[in-house]
Amino acid sequence: MNFVAIDFETAASKRASACSLALTVVRNNEIASEFYTLINPEVPFNWRNIKVHGIHERDVADAPTFPEIWPKIKAFFTPDQLVVAHNATFDNSVLKKTLERYHIPQPHYLTLDTLKVTRKLFPDFADHKLNTVCENLEIELNHHHNALDDSLACANILCYEQREFGDAKLKPFVKVFK
Repeated sequence: MNFVAIDFETAASKRASACSLALTVVRNNEIASEFYTLINPEVPFNWRNIKVHGIHERDVADAPTFPEIWPKIKAFFTPDQLVVAHNATFDNSVLKKTLERYHIPQPHYLTLDTLKVTRKLFPDFADHKLNTVCENLEIELNHHHNALDDSLACANILCYEQREFGDAKLKPFVKVFK
């Protein structure tokens, strides 16, 4: 499998408030590269979000804004590229709303949600949160809600599911994101 696992953390409840981003690139079922950055969201942080991920406004004061990061990552968001996330509805909407906020054209790409796949393939898990899935599948997740660790865990979940169940079980979950 070839895909990119993505994870965002946000500064506030608004989706256009990304404060960190990670991409884990998988080529031929192997982790090929990783990208992580803090992002200056140019909005105030909410204490609830800080409590989840531990990122503060002072941590991103000198970080690039999303428009500065986009040229480095936009090549991963093409019509033939598969972008996966655990709860992809959230991560895809963060990307979409952030692009809208900065008037950057919206890319079209393929997407797959490992949360939905895992619910279908492992219905007996107590829940299907990223940390629970990792625990059940014995996949390492060192710092939950660290974007890089979460994107790496998501990549490993999909690789595990592909090895155990094959492409045919996964293909119905691939959608076009517009």
